[in-house]
Amino acid sequence: MDPIKDYLESTVSLFHTYKSLGEKALAQVPEEKLFWQFNEDSNSMATLVKHLSGNMHSRWTNFLTTDGEKPWRKRDEEFENDIKNRRDMMQEWEKGWKLLFDVLDSLSEEDFEKTVYIQNKAHTVMDAINRQLAHYASHVGQLIYLGKMLVDGPWKSLSIPKGQSKTFNKG
Repeated sequence: MDPIKDYLESTVSLFHTYKSLGEKALAQVPEEKLFWQFNEDSNSMATLVKHLSGNMHSRWTNFLTTDGEKPWRKRDEEFENDIKNRRDMMQEWEKGWKLLFDVLDSLSEEDFEKTVYIQNKAHTVMDAINRQLAHYASHVGQLIYLGKMLVDGPWKSLSIPKGQSKTFNKG
């Protein structure tokens, strides 16, 4: 039993789960609705994708050696609703997730003895990973919520459909 290896496998699996849930939510929404905002203070699905990608690039670029809040990051611009189409949005999505998975796949057990910084605050490697997992899960939840509101026709459940718990549990 290797606790670090087990932790990494579990975490990578959870990141893949949230990536998949986000993709399934995004796929159900018509392209023109990916850019809808409830009001100026809210985010469209495309803007959430842009923010997630920006955060991933900042946090995971040189993860072990530089602060996760990069000086080149333009966080405020991540919330500008300027992605023009699904293809561009999904390219941003994939670039962020690829960087995250590449870094996680490269980590060694020794790396878990290091301290990393996010916004000048010290974190263990495990805490930094957990912080990002929670952050990304919250935004994927927003994507799902928006998707349910914006989809044309019935929503394809991403878990157990309403009213199907007994059937699912018998399975």
